[in-house]
Amino acid sequence: MFYQRSLLLILILILCLHLLPAYGVSRYSVDEQENIRIYEKSSRAVVNISNIGLNYDFFYRAIPTESGSGTGFIIDKSGTIVTNFHVVENARKLVVTLSDNSQWPGKLVGADPNNDLAVIRIEAPVENYDFLEFSRSTDIVVGQKVLALGNPFGLRQTLTTGIISALGRTIAAKNGRKIEGVIQTDAAINPGNSGGPLLDSEGKVIGINTAIIGSSGSVGIGFAVPSNTALRILPDLLEYGYVRRPWLGIEPIPTVYLRRIGIDVPEGVLIARVVKGASADKAGLRGATKTVKVGNYNVPWGGDIITHINETKVATMEDLAQQIETRRSGDIINIKFIRNDSVLSVKVELVLRPRS
Repeated sequence: MFYQRSLLLILILILCLHLLPAYGVSRYSVDEQENIRIYEKSSRAVVNISNIGLNYDFFYRAIPTESGSGTGFIIDKSGTIVTNFHVVENARKLVVTLSDNSQWPGKLVGADPNNDLAVIRIEAPVENYDFLEFSRSTDIVVGQKVLALGNPFGLRQTLTTGIISALGRTIAAKNGRKIEGVIQTDAAINPGNSGGPLLDSEGKVIGINTAIIGSSGSVGIGFAVPSNTALRILPDLLEYGYVRRPWLGIEPIPTVYLRRIGIDVPEGVLIARVVKGASADKAGLRGATKTVKVGNYNVPWGGDIITHINETKVATMEDLAQQIETRRSGDIINIKFIRNDSVLSVKVELVLRPRS
């Protein structure tokens, strides 16, 4: 009798599990349902990007080979794709694979090595893909759930989840420039995820996955360029192919290098030369007027030494770039500098760097 009752209860339980979906009750948790919904909504906008370069055989004949692959995501009906610069760098040919496995040639539209971002475009029918929307990264907080989509190790259409572990990190782009305000996450990001979207719980892009700690795979520390950075530079990439940045019009030398060769000089950035007609020239800043010989070196000397911009200390090239290149043409900054042992300040209006 006990055996029969137990068997009956098991049968009833199995029947209930099959009937739950019919009555609007999901077998998945609320969190799982959200993950599934976001993946189904977003995956058609995520693409695989193959970077085709050239190698040469024994007879020096050019042989096209895949030199790398990564991820990107479509942002509009024109087939515009955002990815990392290092995914498309030095490509002779770009091949974009959509979620339906169709392949399309990609055309590089613009690139910004300083923020490791690039834009490419495909001419595929709009019914073959969806596109993602950006959300402002200024609204995100540590502990918030995030989802990363991409193609790690060539395994296409992969979803991983995690949280925002930290905000405001600084990492180095491939060209050595610092990327500020980077998002840190524990969502698994591996080689091949580069350029993929980091999504919030609404399925909107809050970052572009760009780097990990370590070289072999995820250890729970990944980084994403914040969406606000992408939103700031995308208009320039789409219209000009590069980011128009303001400049002072100087040739700077961090004084830390001068100290290393025995020159007693205040901490800051020495102006070795001022470009005629540039912002610094119009503001009256002065470049070096002489040189001093230290060992085998002829060192520029007598120029103004910039110590602060808008009360922020400037001691390195990265400090200077952060204070200048993240601003817009027409912005006015206050520069504090040392001239002949006197501390002075001047207001400078920034203009765009000429395209060389």
